[in-house]
Amino acid sequence: MPSNTKASRFFSLVDQREFAFCQSINRSLRFRPVQGYFQAVSRLGDGWLWYLVILAMPLIRPQNGMAIALLMVITGLTCTISYKLLKRWLIRERPFISFPSINCGTPPLDRYSFPSGHTLHAVCFNTVLAMTTPELAWLLLPFTLSVATSRVVLGLHYPSDVAAGALIGGSLGLVSVYTIGEPLSVLLAA
Repeated sequence: MPSNTKASRFFSLVDQREFAFCQSINRSLRFRPVQGYFQAVSRLGDGWLWYLVILAMPLIRPQNGMAIALLMVITGLTCTISYKLLKRWLIRERPFISFPSINCGTPPLDRYSFPSGHTLHAVCFNTVLAMTTPELAWLLLPFTLSVATSRVVLGLHYPSDVAAGALIGGSLGLVSVYTIGEPLSVLLAA
């Protein structure tokens, strides 16, 4: 797929501005506990923790947990489609590819960097939970923040990728709760 030249030029400028920050954060991988922690968080952020939360929702909230679980599944699929389309259209190389001095702390799930899909999903799911199950959202907030941080520490994303992922994910989570959350609850209650 041909690259979007305006986006490529823009990202090239932004990459240069974010490089020094990315490199300094990435240096923390020299410390084994830091690397191990962020690799584990990244792996759980691949979806595994969220799958467990979705499966547990009917047990956590017997009255409306099934509706929340279905809302998370629908929203998660929307997030996946959104970030995959954006990555294919905008085509931003990952920091460790553009700058060999940045180490790749764990293999990426796909090729391109913008936006961070891990952050997008984590913030989206945490937003859905904040609107439906706030006590669980508070418990998972440190994990969500760790997922976002892991993307830069592991050399997989620029801070702007993470910020965009958070903004898109939070927006999709809010839109989902307000547009399909209530109808889904009513449908399942019938």
